[in-house]
Amino acid sequence: MARNRVIYQSEALYVSKAAASTTAADHEQLERVQSANYNFNISRQDVNQFGQLGKIGSMVLEAPTVSVDTSYLLTDGFNERALGFYVLTGTPHATDNPSGSFISGFLGEGAGTNLYITTVEEGKDAEGVAIDGSTENVIGLGNIYLSDYTLDLSVGSLPSVSVSFEAANIASSAGDAIVNPAINQTAGTAIGGTAPTLATAISGPSTEVALRPGDITVDIATMTGGMANIAGGTTGAHVQSASLSIPLSRSPIERLGTKFAYARPVEFPVQATLTVNAIVNEMTVKNLADTIDDEGEYDVDLTLKNENGTGAMVYTLKGAQIVSESFSSSIGSNKSVDLTFTTSLGGPSDTDHGVFVSGANQTATFV
Repeated sequence: MARNRVIYQSEALYVSKAAASTTAADHEQLERVQSANYNFNISRQDVNQFGQLGKIGSMVLEAPTVSVDTSYLLTDGFNERALGFYVLTGTPHATDNPSGSFISGFLGEGAGTNLYITTVEEGKDAEGVAIDGSTENVIGLGNIYLSDYTLDLSVGSLPSVSVSFEAANIASSAGDAIVNPAINQTAGTAIGGTAPTLATAISGPSTEVALRPGDITVDIATMTGGMANIAGGTTGAHVQSASLSIPLSRSPIERLGTKFAYARPVEFPVQATLTVNAIVNEMTVKNLADTIDDEGEYDVDLTLKNENGTGAMVYTLKGAQIVSESFSSSIGSNKSVDLTFTTSLGGPSDTDHGVFVSGANQTATFV
């Protein structure tokens, strides 16, 4: 029976271990997904000539641009690990044992991974339905590369994450004959081979349904240079929201003889930005002129606990500095301040700069 529509009930989102992965063990389903969007643009060049008003042809000179973004509720780090981020598992982040930065897995070159969006027949939950028949459809996005990771925390909202990717290809297929959407970037041809297998959708391995804004602490007490009192607790500014953005801009590199970009390296340097909005209560004694010579670097911690009060996720910005402070005051509203902090993302061996993350989830991925 033909579908009348597709809604979130019938869809599930999977990520592969590598672009050429085919087995069910090499694909993980992302949990708590709230949205999944994808699009592509084809750039064509018209060919005209003297003696003819209309074009004689239209040619594609470069590979189509495929963009993907998804958002999900933050839990305990399972999604981050499945997507390829480095998460120190099981314990809160230890300053003396950072082990690896959050984005260290994306600094090297490679063929990327794949994303698959499965759709079962109308009126059924995707959970519990095996993707093995003609009534299911699969959208595959091949050779995806992370281009942005954003964490949003705010009063009255569940903590959420948005991630964006650039992809090389997109393909749709029936459930009993899933097409691997990845391409061989060197040869510019489809990888092909054995059809990928996706496990039956489940609700997710995390024990946390979601995290709550009342269990979040933003520790910026050691930061100097600002005028607002950010001591924390009841004596400092009352944080209303925080947003951590890690952009990884990429440049597709092409060459003669291939139809696709053979690499999409990250453009360096990369800056992670943390924006904090808070209600102002007290001001500190500061003089902006004195900050010109202040080259101090500090750590900023974002700690998210579960309902039992234990750490579920901890984000630490190491080597952070305050770059802006904006105050707003008007009739009928509380005086507020917007603080912006930045830190550079260093290499895999740099333990003094970057974003370091730990999560409570210890479920093995891709096994």
